[in-house]
Amino acid sequence: MKQRVLGNTGLKVPVLSFGASSLGSVFRDIDRSEGIRTVHAAVDAGMNYIDVSPYYGLTKAETVLGEALKSLPRSSYTLSTKAGRYGENAFDFSRQRILDSVQESLARLHTEYIDILFLHDIEFVPADIIIEEAFPTLLQLKEQGIIRYAGICGLPLQLFEYMLPRLEADAIISYCHYALNDNSLLSLLPLLDKEGVGLVNASPLSMGLLSTRGTPAWHPADDEVKQACLDAARFCTEQGSDIAKLAVQFATAHERIPTTLVSSANERNIRNNVAWIEEPMDEELLNEVLRILAPIHNVTWTSGRPEYNEKRQQTAKGEPK
Repeated sequence: MKQRVLGNTGLKVPVLSFGASSLGSVFRDIDRSEGIRTVHAAVDAGMNYIDVSPYYGLTKAETVLGEALKSLPRSSYTLSTKAGRYGENAFDFSRQRILDSVQESLARLHTEYIDILFLHDIEFVPADIIIEEAFPTLLQLKEQGIIRYAGICGLPLQLFEYMLPRLEADAIISYCHYALNDNSLLSLLPLLDKEGVGLVNASPLSMGLLSTRGTPAWHPADDEVKQACLDAARFCTEQGSDIAKLAVQFATAHERIPTTLVSSANERNIRNNVAWIEEPMDEELLNEVLRILAPIHNVTWTSGRPEYNEKRQQTAKGEPK
């Protein structure tokens, strides 16, 4: 699979990577053996950058992933996990909790080091906790060789605009901001280039928005967004195609976005995703889908503290200012 370099880390990552949240039964209930087979299929197909978190399935995802990785050489994959979020409303970015969390993750994942450790969904806590305590703890772990690189993740783009000039982050995970319905992540590229920060894009299907099944009830998007995405998905089906295919091709095509995470606990889905990115994108279909989605282009939703969402709300239906 084609690879790109992740910022200044020097890590070469595949354009399509494996998001292990599905191993935690966050989308549907899966058993251990199914999860292990899927991980092996992903790595065999070239999706050898894997991201997980103790939050996914309340440690189940890390546990299943660890079982799968036990039989693989450590040099055959790049691994990231997270710290700081442990439940829907359970956040703890204190130094001691991060140190304990990393040791717990190492044990579950059956590894001696983590390639990248991300602070998970930092928009939910005051900035000074991250700047003064949490991120310095990651730098300490980096000096000790327990982690190789340190990063942050979250939803609002303003979060990164504020944090990156104040932290020595090696990488970020941004989700739902580079997909068919929302490409506002592009506005962040100049800052990432300036700071030398590696970019991991996630959720090319916008957490299930781009699907003919309809959006899950818990999805935070408004009804107008949900309907437009459903219309686009149904249009693709009418043309004999799958919006998931178009979405994965679209997300991985941009040369300045090193890698995109997709999550599935189904071997067939993994192999389909990998096959899709080797095929040429249907430009005519893409243009029509973008036309259908134009009325809700870059419309997002709030996440976390208000100071990270005000600007995005004001410019939700237009280009980022």
